[in-house]
Amino acid sequence: MPRAQSVSKADLEDRVARFTQGFGARGGYRIPTRDDRRAVTEGVALVLDGKETEARTRLAEVDFTVRTFTETVGGRRFAEVSDAAARTDGANRGWGRVYIDLDAPPRWSVQVPHPIADLDTERLGARVLRGTPGGVLVVAGAHRTAGRGDAADVAHRTDSVFHAVVSELMDRGLPGVQLHGFADDSFPRFDAVVSTGSGNHAVADARRLATAFGSAGLRVCRAWERDCKLSGTDNVQGRAADREDRRFLHVELNTSSRADEAGLEASARAVATVVDGWAGP
Repeated sequence: MPRAQSVSKADLEDRVARFTQGFGARGGYRIPTRDDRRAVTEGVALVLDGKETEARTRLAEVDFTVRTFTETVGGRRFAEVSDAAARTDGANRGWGRVYIDLDAPPRWSVQVPHPIADLDTERLGARVLRGTPGGVLVVAGAHRTAGRGDAADVAHRTDSVFHAVVSELMDRGLPGVQLHGFADDSFPRFDAVVSTGSGNHAVADARRLATAFGSAGLRVCRAWERDCKLSGTDNVQGRAADREDRRFLHVELNTSSRADEAGLEASARAVATVVDGWAGP
């Protein structure tokens, strides 16, 4: 039986940033088989159910593992489901990581499909997770261009570990917010785009988030009210959420709004206005 692994204490944001910093624009991704995806997803499900020993056994079948640690900023305990080798070189399979709050029942998720490519969205995701109890953070394991063609672009592929895990969270009824980034000059009229993807099950949440971004000084394009670039209508996780009648938010932030400490913190606080409600009383 695999032995429990622990990192003792760690800064969640730093741990996520160190994981993603080695991602290159070419190489470091392998398309998982259906069995690979099933093994990782079932391992994550076992952690969510509090069955960490069983999770380690299942994950070991694909050389994944569970590490636990206490977060140095907020003091909560987290589980990290990740490649056992923890590599970020060209030999990495690129299947990503999942971070789960162990001190509260799972209630919501934050998703980062394009770390490094959408600069600092991985840091923003970590801040959102540690700011509100009951969260699950799903981080892609490679740059979006790392695979052949669009193989590593997990926001537009259903054959990824990322999509399989997010689908499991949806099956459990968890609402989710997915974080993206864009260059300032690609949509200069706005600093942020808030969308419910291809569905409309989270319009109230979207309004609350857009208001929070506006209060932080961002110019927000509200995709349920007008046509917006970058609204994520072809996002496969958003389409799955629509089919399952789940709440899903697709968020795009320009470079300036996440370029420094103040911007990241303001954006994290804005997202928290939504996930705090999802976390419940």
